[in-house]
Amino acid sequence: MNRTSRSEKILGKWLVFLLSLALPVLAWGQHRSSAPAPHASAPSHASAPAHAAPSHAAPSHTAPSSRPANSRPMGGQAGRTNPSAGHSNSTMGRGNTTAGRSNMPGHTNTTAGRGNTTAGRGNTNAGHTNTNAGRNNSMAGHNNANAGRNNANAGRNNANAGRNNANASRNNASAHANAGRAGGHTPPGRNVSLRGGGSAHLRPNGQIRSVNKNGMHIEHGMHGGRTVVSTHNGARVVTNGRHGGYVQRAYVNRGGHSYYSRTYYHNGVYSVGVYRGYYYGGYPYYGYYPGYYYAPAYYGWAYNPWPAPVAWGWGWGGAPWYGYYGAYYQPYPVYPAAAFWLTDYLLAANLQAAYAAQAEAAEGWMYHDASDGTLLASLLAVAPAPEETAKLSPDVKKELAEEVKLILALEQSEAGKSGSSSSGGQTTSNEAPPALDPKFKTFVVSTDTSLVADGGDECALSNGDVIERTTETPDADRNVNVKVVASTKSDCAIGKEGPIAVDDLQEMYNHFREQLKDGMGELAKKQGTGGLPKAPDTSTKSGDVPPPQPDKSAEKTLQDQQASADQAEGEVKQEAGSGSGGGQQ
Repeated sequence: MNRTSRSEKILGKWLVFLLSLALPVLAWGQHRSSAPAPHASAPSHASAPAHAAPSHAAPSHTAPSSRPANSRPMGGQAGRTNPSAGHSNSTMGRGNTTAGRSNMPGHTNTTAGRGNTTAGRGNTNAGHTNTNAGRNNSMAGHNNANAGRNNANAGRNNANAGRNNANASRNNASAHANAGRAGGHTPPGRNVSLRGGGSAHLRPNGQIRSVNKNGMHIEHGMHGGRTVVSTHNGARVVTNGRHGGYVQRAYVNRGGHSYYSRTYYHNGVYSVGVYRGYYYGGYPYYGYYPGYYYAPAYYGWAYNPWPAPVAWGWGWGGAPWYGYYGAYYQPYPVYPAAAFWLTDYLLAANLQAAYAAQAEAAEGWMYHDASDGTLLASLLAVAPAPEETAKLSPDVKKELAEEVKLILALEQSEAGKSGSSSSGGQTTSNEAPPALDPKFKTFVVSTDTSLVADGGDECALSNGDVIERTTETPDADRNVNVKVVASTKSDCAIGKEGPIAVDDLQEMYNHFREQLKDGMGELAKKQGTGGLPKAPDTSTKSGDVPPPQPDKSAEKTLQDQQASADQAEGEVKQEAGSGSGGGQQ
């Protein structure tokens, strides 16, 4: 019995030992076949391209090949699955070690336990080896992921290159379009490069259209009027015609705005105005600023309808200018409100100025032949009244009357404040000048200039013509588009369109404001007489930037500029060949 029992005990120990070896192997095989890989079902960011560009960022016309096919790093997914297998083997190894340690309680079982421990350690090492293999696979996966990311980056770079090419194509298309537009508005004639520096442009008949020399710009209208602009010692000097112009200098800074004084000089008479600076699109502009305001009640009286329409005789019947423009302009027979009276006042003032400018241009032809033939035509054009002239339509006059009311409301609002509207706040670095105000679109031409329409046809614009701004954003040449809505026969036909400088448009706006202020002064004198209703308080008060005293050096400054312009035009004539010029560009 004892021998049998001892044999059974020895056999049992061997069975336990063999089972201890077999069970881990079976467990390992079962674990390999049935255990799910950890994290296999978890969403992984490796399945999407790292930092992939948003789909809307790439232009729709970008070639599909710009995004590589392997931009999705699938190797990263496999790499991250293999580490889980390594961790599973490691867990199995640790399980065997634990099983080995569980056999260690009895001293008799110590050796077997240690053997199991060693086997367990062997499995553990195998697990570590598998772990390392998994890690290696993981590293390979990471490398593949990095390769995928690099490919994705390459794809993005290709996409960016595609976008850049697309933008370049758009820019080229825009450049071609602009070139086409620019070509369509290129004035006829030819350019002349001056030996001493600068350039000039001659019209086909040889008349000087423009000169740029030594920082001075000269512009001739088609009726012979000349405007010269330059800057000397910080002063902006502008001459209009031969007997006047203005000198503008920096004046004061107030409420975050820069103000400039203008001293006007014409035929021995000085006057002064204040202008506010604007900086828009990288260029300076100057807008009229009222040096004084009327009482708010007077603005309201001028804005609102009168109790009854008023007939008013202006007394222009025998005036040469009125006879000359009679077919184009007729005043209202009656006035339902001051705004219409003021509209006729400023239109008449512009037409008087136009008539005087043509006479002055003719006088210039008598002693200065820089523009030869066309000035003679201007001289002859003053005498007869134009025939078949399109009348200034009621609709256009109504638009001007509405703009008169717009300015009246603006000044009434400013006059009602303790200071002007410019006394507070800070100017922005990109503040559009008033000439680009969307509410103010109709302008009365105030200087002799021209318009180059589509196809390169050039036509004249002079004081009293009316244009309408059709765009609000200046182009690269600081021009906006305008359409002619009223003009005399000798000027642009109604409906002609083309670009005009924002500078010129702003000066038309300034002139409108100045003439309206003069008209308010005349109306204040005449109210209560000749059938006009009596106005309320017509007293005035200074604005918060009152004008300075006139700059009495302005006369000499303007004379010096005229002499410099004459010299420059003389050089142009010599270099153009006896002043005849000619030739189509």
